[in-house]
Formats: sequence, C-alpha cells, structure tokens
Amino acid sequence: MKTIDIRWQQRFQNFERAYLRLKEAMELEELTELERNGLIKRFEFTLDLSWKVMKDFLEEKGFAFKPSPKDTLRLAQQSEYITYAQELIDGLDMRNELSHDYSLSLKAAQK
Repeated sequence: MKTIDIRWQQRFQNFERAYLRLKEAMELEELTELERNGLIKRFEFTLDLSWKVMKDFLEEKGFAFKPSPKDTLRLAQQSEYITYAQELIDGLDMRNELSHDYSLSLKAAQK
C-alpha cells in the first residue's frame, strides 16, 4: 500500500522538532549574547512553523481563506481546532518586536 505524504503532517513533524529545540534553549540559565540571539531565532522559526502547520491543515480541510498568519490563527480558533489563537498572535507581535530589536543590536555591533 502506498503512503500519501500530507503537507501539514510533514510540517507538524518539523514543528515538533523545532519546539523541542526551542524548549532546550529556554532551559539554559545564563545566556551569552550569541545564545540569546540563537534563542530568538528558534522562537521565530517555531512560531512561523506553528501557523504554517495550521494553514496547511485548514487548506486540507477545504477552507478557503487569506493565508496570513493572524487570519489563519483566527480561523483555526473559529473552527474550534485551537483555543489559543490570541496567545499565538501575541507571539507573532513579539517576534516582530524581537526581530526589530535583533536588527538594531546587529547595527549597533557593526558600528
């Protein structure tokens, strides 16, 4: 019997691995600047995978929608697949702030 690869399941496996690596980094006690930057990147990567998994899942279920992160999460909650859309949306906002902070830190370090 041939196994069909389903995109959301593949992406979910990647999300699980990313989440475990994020959790591992969060358990470190005192972080160097380099470790802090790595933790931020792991957070960004894991958060991006979280909404993309849900986007692929909703598309497979036949939903038609604008595949933006926030719209995807809101639709997932409205469809009762998740109950924590606002927390993830807050995480997206935090990711954007951290990304901006990270860029400023890099520019300051290069001067």
